[in-house]
Amino acid sequence: MEKRNNKAWLYLLPALAFLVVFLVYPLIDVFVYSLEEGYNSASQSYYGIGLYNFSYVLHDPYFIQALKNTFILVFITVPLSTILALLISLALSSIKKLKEAFETIYFLPYVTNTLAVGLVFMILFKPTAYSNGLINMLLSLFGMGPIDFIDGPYWAKMLVLCIYTIWVVLPFKILVLTGALASVNREYYDAARVDGTGKIRTFFKITLPLISPILFYLVITGFIGAFKAYSDAVALFGTNLNVAEMNTLVGYIYDMLYGASGGYPSYASAAAVILFAIVLTITCINLLISRKHVHY
Repeated sequence: MEKRNNKAWLYLLPALAFLVVFLVYPLIDVFVYSLEEGYNSASQSYYGIGLYNFSYVLHDPYFIQALKNTFILVFITVPLSTILALLISLALSSIKKLKEAFETIYFLPYVTNTLAVGLVFMILFKPTAYSNGLINMLLSLFGMGPIDFIDGPYWAKMLVLCIYTIWVVLPFKILVLTGALASVNREYYDAARVDGTGKIRTFFKITLPLISPILFYLVITGFIGAFKAYSDAVALFGTNLNVAEMNTLVGYIYDMLYGASGGYPSYASAAAVILFAIVLTITCINLLISRKHVHY
């Protein structure tokens, strides 16, 4: 038995070494950087250990703006995208003809380049010298004036970012939920039909509990993915997100490292630790909630 255990650990060694080098060590390094006050990247020196970096970041108006944008993005796009994906998956599951064709159409945005989709959204929403954009043309039919969704008011820019994010993440969720719905044992539906149970009650009492683990998985990964959002904002508003007031937490961390005001790995590390703490807290809350509402 001991020889078998040793052999098992030997097989696991490459994977464990990979995790230590590329996950554990960088994580520890980030925590160390976040505590080093006055770190100079040129001389690799610092003058003390403390919590000043966290204080600086938490009082930085750019960080507060990025935090606000990220929370708005997370708590709007994750629930909406999951509900929309579920509704579309239910509709696809009820279609007999051309089902594969519709599934392919809905999956196309997932395999399309993010920046390319962002360019299309800019054409749709951004007024130009020649046109007010397709969306403004539609709004004009209802007597509404043109709105600059890319360089205009904050609410308009956030609206476009939320729509764009939902559009990008929707295909994957549809694909996963369609598979989950197809895996539900049809005998449950046959029994419900024999008992005269309505479709709505069948959905809430049979379908939803049986696919709840998949829904929980999508919600958890959705929250984590939304907190890491950055390329979506860049695709729509360019690289200078602070000026556009559309920066995210990951964008703030990147700017502190490599942006115009970059060269501050300690501040970036402090922001990364704060982001890690937020994501960990949200994940733990979801895990606690799942104990009552997820049926395995």
